[in-house]
This record gives sequence, C-alpha cells and structure tokens, in this order.
Amino acid sequence: MGEYGITAGQRVAIVWDSSSPVEALKDLVDKIRALVGAAGSVSVENVNQLCQSSHRESSFDVVLSGLVPGSAAQHSPEVLAEIARILKPGGRVLLKEPVLTASANNSRMKTATKLPTALTLSGLVEVKELQKEALSPEETQAVQEHLGYQGSDLLIVQLEGRKPNFEVGSSSQLQLSFAKKAAPSGKPSVDPAAAKLWTLSANDMNDEEMDLLDSDELLDSEDLKKPDPASLRAPSCKELGKKKACKNCTCGLAEELEQEKRSSQPKSACGNCYLGDAFRCASCPYLGMPAFKPGEKILLKENQLHDA
Repeated sequence: MGEYGITAGQRVAIVWDSSSPVEALKDLVDKIRALVGAAGSVSVENVNQLCQSSHRESSFDVVLSGLVPGSAAQHSPEVLAEIARILKPGGRVLLKEPVLTASANNSRMKTATKLPTALTLSGLVEVKELQKEALSPEETQAVQEHLGYQGSDLLIVQLEGRKPNFEVGSSSQLQLSFAKKAAPSGKPSVDPAAAKLWTLSANDMNDEEMDLLDSDELLDSEDLKKPDPASLRAPSCKELGKKKACKNCTCGLAEELEQEKRSSQPKSACGNCYLGDAFRCASCPYLGMPAFKPGEKILLKENQLHDA
C-alpha cells in the first residue's frame, strides 16, 4: 500500500483551497496519479466549489482534503457532508485543517476537539486523529492572510474517517417470524406447598390459633358520637359574606334578592314621572298610570319592570 493508503486502480479526489500554493498542489496531484496508475483516476476540486460539482454519489475510494502543504482549508458542515456523499461505502477521507487550542470569539475556526465531532456528524465513522503539530511558517502565513486570524494558539490536525459500509438511505429487509408458538402440552404443574399457602378454607377460619380482629375495636368514643346537625349544614351565602347568590343557591338568598327586586321602586331618569303621562318619557314604566305624589310607593305589574 502506497502513501496515504492509496493503491493502484483507486479513484481519488483532491480538495484544495485558495490558500494552497499552486506548485505544491501540482506536486501532490502528480504523486497521487503515480500511485493509482493508469487504471485509477484523480479529480481535483476547489473546496468552495465542491458542493456544486457534478460528482455522483459513491464515486471515490479516497478523498484528500487540505493536504496540500501550506493550505489553510476550513471544512464547513456542507463540505463534510458532500465528502461523505461522494465517498464509496467503506471509502476513506484524509483531512488536514488548522485549529485553535481553545475557542476564540469572532473566529470561524474550529478547536481540536470540535473537528472530529464535525466529521462524525457528517456521517463518517471510525474518525481518528493521525497527527497534531504546530503550524509551519507557510501555514501560519496562510491562516493570517486567508482566515484573518493573528493569534498564536494554533495547531494543524490531520484526521482520518470512513464512510459506513452502506449507502445513505439504503434499506434491508428484516427477517422476522410472526408464526404463533405452539401451546405447551398440558398445564404447568403447581407446587402443592405454594397452592396451600395461598388458599384459605372454612376450616382455617375455625382454627383456634387464628387471631381475628374485631371491627368494633377500630372505633373510638369520638367515632360513636352523634354529630351536631348544625355542623353538617353548609354555610349560607350571607354567612360567607356574599352579596350575590350562588348559581345553585339553596340557602334562600336567591329568592330574597328576587323579592327585593320586585318590590323595589324604579328610579326615575328624568324626575318627572309623578306628574303624569304628559311629562313622562317614552320608556317610562309609569306610562298609562295616573299622577302620584313624589315619594309615594307605586306597585307596578311584572311586565312594566324595565329600566326607564
């Protein structure tokens, strides 16, 4: 097996970014072509254009990304998902990316612990770290120029991951048996000792050694006292301080309020009701009745009780 674990006849994809030196990219492509030979093939894709490429799913045996010396490629979740898509089942990805030793604000770079998680979330398995080292001067310069990060807490990490040995969305029929199991012949035997333990017969009730509890002994003197009827009566609405009767009033407050309503004197809106019909409003309840003295109590019929 050759460098990067590549053998003759394999299909390899090399992913590069704008920070990759052109000469270093050419050298890597020539080296991989020599490994796969005439029976294999090498495709070169820019990391920013990979998701728009026309590669069919399960096209490559190996994907090399960010392995061009001097590269500062960053792998977004979309790029990692596309790499997993174009890999064949069981195919490998070798990935290199500059990372931070600790999280930093206003930086899109990952930390050394978050990069393997990103590969796993993209659908890759058996993700492992192959190498972790300080950045070379060329890689440090690429990070500063292309990623705009000026800090010194940087490392370059190389990881390997595999695509599962099945295609995304594939299905397999489960071999399930729904045949009914044959009923066992005969009833299961019962332990006589267990049966006797859970059986209570009339003879057991007459056993002199059995101590039965008298139910009357469970009641004390307070339980035998006759309760006061007043304590059993529910408090009335008035006793509870309510000015309105309950919906299902049974204490008599509803009837009392209704009687007061019927016997109450309607309040005059204009103050001229006692003078007679010539001075009364169109909705006056006293229409048709003779004049009366102010303050005199007048009894109205049921159908005349409405607001003036």
